[in-house]
Amino acid sequence: MHEILNFEIYKLSFLFLRLGSAFVFMPGFMSAYVSPRIRICLALALTLILAPVLSKEMGTPPATDLEIIKVAFLEIVIGIFLALIMQTIFAALNLAGTLSAQAIGFANAQMFDPAFNTQSVVVESFLSILALTIIFMTGLHHLMLEAVVDSYRIFPMGEALPWGDLSKDFAQTVNKSFIMGFKLGSPFIAFTIIFYVGIGLVSRLMPQLNIFFLSLPLQLYLGISILMLTTPMLIMWFSKYYEDSLVTYLR
Repeated sequence: MHEILNFEIYKLSFLFLRLGSAFVFMPGFMSAYVSPRIRICLALALTLILAPVLSKEMGTPPATDLEIIKVAFLEIVIGIFLALIMQTIFAALNLAGTLSAQAIGFANAQMFDPAFNTQSVVVESFLSILALTIIFMTGLHHLMLEAVVDSYRIFPMGEALPWGDLSKDFAQTVNKSFIMGFKLGSPFIAFTIIFYVGIGLVSRLMPQLNIFFLSLPLQLYLGISILMLTTPMLIMWFSKYYEDSLVTYLR
């Protein structure tokens, strides 16, 4: 009975370490609007639910204190790594929001961004809130939780981590997210190029025209119009990219 009790405590403790560390940085759950108490309660609830299912993946309890510290450190690292991967995938939308804000002229207008708990430009915050709403409405947050659960097949508890593969995977995710961010913001990049080229030609053809007085309201009206037209397609494209990126970690 004593050995069984120790094994159960071992399972719950180390499973909570991986889930809890993932909840700290996972998009949506790490928001300042979600209190730490709720995050801890969610992690504990999932720990109690998943402990019987993942008991075969736990292995044997560590024999020494040094091994316990080592396994605990590895579990925390795995949880943080998975959450940071999700944050990196989500960062593609933030890059698109920054590009759109610069194109519209809202680069200096900032507000709180709940996705990263920082101050960001207003368009970026708007897209982040909209994307988080779509993620939780469509059930994509279940894929985030499933990715953490399925990580026990890739990273069994207590085994050494492939640091080289983790670094390579993280670098590839950053690269893909950066490219996707530019793709999402491509309408605003094209608008910026065309608009400033046109304004430059007008200023050359009509030097007596106050080009700054004309360009600022025109930039705002056209930029906001493009944002209104492209936001539904942008969010749908990002949701598909986010889902496909998470699915790769479930295979």
